[in-house]
Amino acid sequence: METYEATVSLSPQQAADKIRAHILNSISGECLDEVRRQVADKTLIAMVFEKFYYRAGNRLTLSVLIDDFSGQTLVRSVGGGGGEGIFIRFDWGASANFARSAFDALEGYIENAH
Repeated sequence: METYEATVSLSPQQAADKIRAHILNSISGECLDEVRRQVADKTLIAMVFEKFYYRAGNRLTLSVLIDDFSGQTLVRSVGGGGGEGIFIRFDWGASANFARSAFDALEGYIENAH
């Protein structure tokens, strides 16, 4: 499991649109679910993606949370699901690659990576 987090110079909806388009543009990427909640002038967007990775030999998941609760848009991505069996979680770096792919979509807009 890999986690990445950064603030970006986009609104939550703009960031979500760029990430969705980037992942859906890949061969096997699909959006499993997307939820948007608005509270006053603050936004939370949760997205779950799935994609097949040959090097892992299975489908991986990517969870993305985007919010502007702090006044800046914060994007957090978590890749997981790699490996085989109960105890083996080794996926040849595929989950880390999938988690980073959210930030590939936001290249040029990242202000501060955490």
